[in-house]
Amino acid sequence: MEFRPGSIARAGAPGATLPSSGIRGGGPADAGPGAVGRLRRWLSHPLARGRDIDAPETTLLRRRIIAEKPFLRRIYEEWYAAVAESVPAGPEPALELGSGAGFMRRAVPRLLASDVLLLPGLDLVLDARQLPFGTASLRAVVMTNVLHHLGDAGAFLAEAARCVRPGGALVMIEPWVTPWSRFVYRRLHHEPFAPEASDWTLAPGGPLSSANAALPWMIFARDRERFEREFPMWRIASIGPGMPFRYLLSGGVSLRALAPGATFGAWKAFERLLAPWMDRLGMFALIRLERV
Repeated sequence: MEFRPGSIARAGAPGATLPSSGIRGGGPADAGPGAVGRLRRWLSHPLARGRDIDAPETTLLRRRIIAEKPFLRRIYEEWYAAVAESVPAGPEPALELGSGAGFMRRAVPRLLASDVLLLPGLDLVLDARQLPFGTASLRAVVMTNVLHHLGDAGAFLAEAARCVRPGGALVMIEPWVTPWSRFVYRRLHHEPFAPEASDWTLAPGGPLSSANAALPWMIFARDRERFEREFPMWRIASIGPGMPFRYLLSGGVSLRALAPGATFGAWKAFERLLAPWMDRLGMFALIRLERV
């Protein structure tokens, strides 16, 4: 992924509170009425259709979906390589949250895979607000598409700061808010998207169905001054928005692929040409925090 370190989208103004509502996302069963809903149902992946997104069995099916969709698999390989490059060296382990259907341990050495769901192949099942590690015992905490599902992001940020050693990192790939992504997340995506929410917490719900896709942008861009005031132990090292089209074309874990795997390189080259406009086009961001 062609991230642009240090590039941060413009922040918006806070508004109303959030209404109730490496690998997250649901199916199109609740796609809703109208043309968009009918299109989502038509495009829905057979393995994802009608599934309870909070059920462990659904996450296991997503492992198969990723393995069988070459375009999507290459996206995750690229994401994991970008995360691996951002993780500092050291003898301490790195912890991945929300390992779910992913395979990040292939890219990051000495990685402990964890999730809130009990799944095969994990090292730990845990609550991100209460990590079972000693103070300064980790070199990094990493995740893909997880922060915007955490019910209390502030509690997690404080707990991660306790566990990560000075000089360590918190590295994540998350949805990001830009003019283009606002259009996509509001109209074409199943997850709640409320960039106007005033609170960093989520309404109670399932571990995957409870979400606000705008939450990372809210914390690190819109409310950056608040973040820096409340969490001085973290320094925002870089935020790089990118990938405006490829994840959409992959269909993610809930829709059919819209482009064959053989076209991945061509689409990547096209997105590279758009690099100067990622603050307006990016749908995801690589976010790296350093523990001071």
